[in-house]
Amino acid sequence: MDYLRTLGSAAVSSLVQKSGLTLPFSLGARVTSFDNHSIWNLYDGTKRDDGSPVSVFEFDAGSPGKRNVLGLAKNALRKLRTIRHPDVLKFMDGVETDSTVYIMTERVRPLSAALSEWSSKEAQEREDWLIWGLHRVSVALAFLNDPCSSSHGNVRVDSVFISASGEWKLGGFDVLSTPKDEAAVLYTMGGLLPDSAAHSSPEVKKGGWSVLKEHNPAVADAYALGLLIHAVFNPTLPPPATTHPPHPPPTAASRALIPNVLFSPFKRLLNPNPKARLTPKDFLEIGMAQTAGEGSGFFANNRLVKVCSGLDNFSLGSEGEKTTLLRTLKESSSSFPTEFISFRVLPSLVSALQYGGASAPAILPLVLQMGKSVAPQDYSSVILVHLVKLYASPDRGTRLALLEHLSEYADKLDKKTVGEKIWPHLQTGFSDTVAIIREATVKSIILLSDKFGDRILNNDLLRFLAKMQGDPEASIRTNTCILIGRLGPSLGYNTKRKVLVPAFTRALKDPFVHARVAGLMAFMATVDCYDVEELATKVIPNMTFATIDKEKLVRDQAFKAMELFVKKLEEHAASMVRCPVILASAPSANVGHYHPAAGDRDPRE
Repeated sequence: MDYLRTLGSAAVSSLVQKSGLTLPFSLGARVTSFDNHSIWNLYDGTKRDDGSPVSVFEFDAGSPGKRNVLGLAKNALRKLRTIRHPDVLKFMDGVETDSTVYIMTERVRPLSAALSEWSSKEAQEREDWLIWGLHRVSVALAFLNDPCSSSHGNVRVDSVFISASGEWKLGGFDVLSTPKDEAAVLYTMGGLLPDSAAHSSPEVKKGGWSVLKEHNPAVADAYALGLLIHAVFNPTLPPPATTHPPHPPPTAASRALIPNVLFSPFKRLLNPNPKARLTPKDFLEIGMAQTAGEGSGFFANNRLVKVCSGLDNFSLGSEGEKTTLLRTLKESSSSFPTEFISFRVLPSLVSALQYGGASAPAILPLVLQMGKSVAPQDYSSVILVHLVKLYASPDRGTRLALLEHLSEYADKLDKKTVGEKIWPHLQTGFSDTVAIIREATVKSIILLSDKFGDRILNNDLLRFLAKMQGDPEASIRTNTCILIGRLGPSLGYNTKRKVLVPAFTRALKDPFVHARVAGLMAFMATVDCYDVEELATKVIPNMTFATIDKEKLVRDQAFKAMELFVKKLEEHAASMVRCPVILASAPSANVGHYHPAAGDRDPRE
């Protein structure tokens, strides 16, 4: 592996030295499982400007047997530059010289590797995944064949890749051509593709690649799509007999693991007559139809297809449709591919949260539930960065959900994020006109307090809390007092002396009984925050009136508090140094002497 990686890096270095080009990527490990499967070498790479992961397809005409297919590599680069579609491999940049072509795309891995991984999955789960992937390929082909009036010409397992989100992406654009293009390479160079004969349609086997100019651009891709279906469901079996003259239609015995619902349209894709052959567009329409009879609806009824469709149209759906989708996600998420959850479902749900609405309180718990399956190194980019942005949302439902579920992600936030991106928006909750937002804001503070800087903790926050102690809602006043009590030990020394006693004394005068109890308990919780003089001259004097409160609950708590503080004073007094009593001089003759009665103690003792 290291040797191969060195070869790739050396090729890049040589290219840079000879051409003076600045490449937009750095090569990483070579994906050896893709070797000898196409005209390309595949590398994991990183984008040079931001370090993000990419894939790099390398073509070197200097390699044995490659010079004659340089035109195919240049065609792939030219076509990928101009074609943009969600189900097509995402092009990011490219470099081309007289003998070398590099194509940088989103980070992907070959479908062949993923098929091996999925071979051990439960049968229904694997079938769902394969049908979902074939749906994405069919959508891409329908786009290329109709709006683009082009033939892909290279549909096979080695032309399909798996993105970071687990979605199938169509690549392999080496011979993508349109009949209207005089320089189209498919009709003159199609036979130069590796194993081209094994993947070609009957009319090509009979008349050569040029015969495709006379047909609908979809016919060759339709036949290859049928072969792809066989390959992904039956990877250990040889190609069906229909690939060899006289191209007999597949029989029921040759179905193997292809689902029954797919078998009828599968046979129509492999029709040896190109004019009667089912096109990818027709195949897609049959799969999405709900009432077209037997052999239809295999895409529409696939749970992964339904989830993707629901996510794509979430903002346009009714509340009932949104509720149904969220319920499906909640019930089925454990069986979805991890990468699909992390990079397809979660980003879509977080995006939906940005629009707020009635579904927001239901979405956020689901996001956090699914977030548990996200790899720790990806959690920040997949979950946190989006949640942090939502603190600026004007939607109260979204803000309330963020606060109520803060305990599930607070430990993953850092001080800089809290201080610079969350606090500026969080503090507006203290003055919100809706009481439930104000209360949720107060309750959230304790979860973030250890990430507040000194200025926020000892100044800005306490000003807001002083205001909240006068809130019209009794529960908010009570919770504010409790919060101050919990924050007490972490406050600065001078802040403690200035804030704590007045805050708790104010609570003791609150008309709400539980606020008064909270004031007493806050005094007790912060007992170590006061020096002895404060206890004797400020704390105890400011709470003694609570011992005769009209409510027994308050009185009982007051006496418990008094007992605690008096004991603290007694312990201190016991440790104080005894001061000696200085006796006066001998009394004058006319002053009587004091004679202690029995039982009296001598003051000199």
